[in-house]
Amino acid sequence: MTQKTTESNDKILSADTILTQWSKTYNPDGKPDWSHIFPYYDQTIVFHDSIQKIEGFEKFEAMCNRLTKRCKSLDMQLKHVVMKDNIIFMEWKMTMSFRMFPKKPIFGSSRLTLNDEGKIIEQRDYYDLWGDIYDGIPVWRRIYRWFMRTFFG
Repeated sequence: MTQKTTESNDKILSADTILTQWSKTYNPDGKPDWSHIFPYYDQTIVFHDSIQKIEGFEKFEAMCNRLTKRCKSLDMQLKHVVMKDNIIFMEWKMTMSFRMFPKKPIFGSSRLTLNDEGKIIEQRDYYDLWGDIYDGIPVWRRIYRWFMRTFFG
C-alpha cells in the first residue's frame, strides 16, 4: 500500500508520526488531549478493546471524552511502533488514576489498520485489564492468578 497524506492535516501517517503525535496526547500530571490525532481517524472507525466495541467516529470521540472525564491523570508511554503495509502495531504502558485511586499501570498493545487514504479504519487494543489491576491488590492478586492458572493455564 502506498502511504498517502491525510486530508485534514496533510501529514503522512507512519510509525514515526504515531510515535511523535500519540506521545503528545497524554499527560502524566493531568488529562489527555486527543484533538490533534482525531484527524488521523476515518469516520467509519471501528474501535475494539477488552471492554467494548465502538463503531463510528462520533462514538469513538465520545468514548475518549468519557475517559478524559473519569481520569484524574492518564499517561501512555509507547515502547515499540512498527508498520508493515497498512498495519501499524504499537506496544505501550498506560498509567492512569481515577478520582480516589492511586496511579496504576496497564500494559498492552494496539493494532491500527489504515484504509487506502491512510486513515485509521480499525483500532484493536489488547490488554489484561483485570490482571494489571488485581496485581496491585495483594489478596486479589493471589486469587485472580490462581483462578487464571487453574481454569486457563
